[in-house]
Order: sequence, then structure tokens, then C-alpha cells
Amino acid sequence: MNYLYLLLNLGSISIPFLFSFHPKLKFYKLWKPLLLGLVVSMCVFIPWDIIFTVKGYWGFNSSYLLGKNLFNLPIEEWLFFICIPYACVFTHYALLYYFPNLKVSRKTTKTIGYFLIFIFTVLIVYNFNKWYTLVNFTLAVILIYLVLKWQPDLLSSYLLTFLIMLIPFFIVNGLLTGSFIEDEVVWYNNAENLNIRLFTIPIEDVVYAFSLILMNLLFIENWKKRKTKHLQH
Repeated sequence: MNYLYLLLNLGSISIPFLFSFHPKLKFYKLWKPLLLGLVVSMCVFIPWDIIFTVKGYWGFNSSYLLGKNLFNLPIEEWLFFICIPYACVFTHYALLYYFPNLKVSRKTTKTIGYFLIFIFTVLIVYNFNKWYTLVNFTLAVILIYLVLKWQPDLLSSYLLTFLIMLIPFFIVNGLLTGSFIEDEVVWYNNAENLNIRLFTIPIEDVVYAFSLILMNLLFIENWKKRKTKHLQH
């Protein structure tokens, strides 16, 4: 089934894309800042991905791929950084449209944010030789700190919308890591991570997804903030 990874990408973005034109949601109006966020996040995650693939920290099963590569990455992996963030960012704003009070207090947000920073920092210190853990958690620490400083209201809602997004995450990422299928689409060198799995998913993948989505949301929220200031003047 050499088109499985492609189908997961296309299946993930299909419904969010179609509903982007919903007359109430009008998500297409956020395409401009989302495109910027996608480009910037790809500039961070793609080089990381290429290096880790070359080093053998993770890799891809050709049985589930079309066989087209770009800079040592399957074309499906490039699509991943477009389709998955698009679907998740859409989900975040759709949830907030229908549930505008879906957020925790600013005090709770800061408590959780700094707690996550503390936990990730401790894990970094004690697992400095594990590259996936090190790079992944370091990026999360930086992002959480920046969001707490610049856009605390974003984190207030994202902490809850991300929990909801974990439902499709476990389905899609579960398939990628070997759940429900004969073999895994993406394999991991457990010497470079904590070797703790949630079903078949490395626990680092949860933090990876958290950072990937949050980075895109941060760009959109900063764009909206600047646009609001411009209109006020």
C-alpha cells in the first residue's frame, strides 16, 4: 500500500479545506498569515527532519511511500508539514468559533506553561545525549516561553484545543507509527528518544505536534494583533 502516507495527508486536510469556505467560519481569510507560518515552520522542521533522517534517528518505510524523495525526505513528509498544521490550525479556530469560552484562566495558563517549561528542561538535562528528546523539548521550551510573553491568551485556549486535537492525532500518528497496520510508516531509533510509547507513538511526538501547531498559531495571532492595531490607527 505505497500510497498510505499520501492518503493520510490528503485525508487530514480534505474536510478542513472544504469547510474553510464555510460562511460562518471563513477560515480562508487567515490563509495569508497561515502561509507565512507554514513557510517559517517548514524552515525549522524540514532541516531538522533531513538531518535526523540522514543520521538514522528516524526513517521511512518505502512500502507505504510513492518513492519520490526531495533532499532525502519522501514527498509525503513534505506534504505532512502543510496538511497536518493546516488541519490542526483550522480545528483550533473552528472550536473557538463554536466554543468561544474554551480557555483556562491566565493564572492557570502561566502555571501550566511554566510547569511544562520546568518538566521539559529537567528532561533535557537528564537526556542530553538523546537527540530527538533534546531538540524537541528545547524547541517546546522556547515556544512556550515566547507565547507566554507575547500571546498568553493564545496558550489559554490552545491548552484545551490541543487536548481535543489529540484524538485525531492518535489515529493519524498511530497509523504512521504502526498501529492498525502490519508495519510502521515512520520508524524511530529509540536510542535517541526516551523510549516511552503511547500505544505505538513515541511520547516526543506529542510535544513535536504541540510545537508545530503552536508555531503556526503564534504567527497568525501576531498577524491579527498587528492588523487590529493598524485598523485602530
